[in-house]
Amino acid sequence: MDSLSLERVAAILRDIRSVRVLVVGDVMLDRYISGSVDRISPEAPVPVVRVDAESFAVGGAGNVAANVAALGAECRVVGCVGKDSAGEQLRSELELLRVRTDGLVVTDERPTTVKTRILARRQQVVRFDHESEADSAGGLAKALADTVAELGADADVLILEDYNKGVLVPSVIAAAAAGSRARSAPTVVDPKRRNFFEYAGATVFKPNAKELADALGDFIHPDEPDWMEATRSRLACDNLLLTLGERGMALQTDDGQLVRIPTVARGVYDVSGAGDTVVAVVGAALAAGARASEAALLANHAAAVEVGKPGVATVSPEEILDHARAFHDALGD
Repeated sequence: MDSLSLERVAAILRDIRSVRVLVVGDVMLDRYISGSVDRISPEAPVPVVRVDAESFAVGGAGNVAANVAALGAECRVVGCVGKDSAGEQLRSELELLRVRTDGLVVTDERPTTVKTRILARRQQVVRFDHESEADSAGGLAKALADTVAELGADADVLILEDYNKGVLVPSVIAAAAAGSRARSAPTVVDPKRRNFFEYAGATVFKPNAKELADALGDFIHPDEPDWMEATRSRLACDNLLLTLGERGMALQTDDGQLVRIPTVARGVYDVSGAGDTVVAVVGAALAAGARASEAALLANHAAAVEVGKPGVATVSPEEILDHARAFHDALGD
């Protein structure tokens, strides 16, 4: 595995603080209702949860934006929310995290996406989702595309985070691509199945193993340079970054190099949100002038920190640098 010197890690993290990032995609509100279970309901064979607390967090593209802001970069997010209390709550949560929300398009065509989790003694009892998965169309799609075109004109990198909730339709993707070309700004894509092959020209295309296997309808071969290069070419991206869970990452670069990056997590506790952390760090690092391989290595350290935290979490520059320092110390560098 290639490595980053501590000096280079520190330099990239320092330069990230001066970049402007635009995150485009499906923003969500995560709602947590927690309590205790003492009995089974007499009405049905289900537990009765006595509610003790309720909390909110940002999810989807909102979590990517939160991760970018935690790195110290300026971050705006483009997505859509409904004309509902959940949309107001989501905007408030994002602003508390220092994410600029002037790119949120409010619509009465669909509700704000809300994932509600019921927890009893930290164990999830059930989750219910309030959402629409239909593609945005007509005036909503135009408003999203116009907003991307306007805000993308000031961005140093565009991150497209797709959760198949209808924001990243072809017209919005095209607006992002046009904006990045006009500024020669990199684009980083975290795809889902519906529009998987719509992102030609992306600087970094970052599926996970299951997403890529499902899209190709075949087994993946991340350790075979010829297969990785053929796949990168088929996807028409500059760099293919394949995340492999506990097996780390595989990066196929535009100069034909395959970089295998083993995980550097010292203990994996909770992988929730690790992909969001990776795409946020990769995007911010590219905007700060890092090469794709450097951005991937930095993101690997960030993901190692994130999975050591319970639930979905952000990672600070200091935590990333500390992890990189411990990694180098362990290697005897």
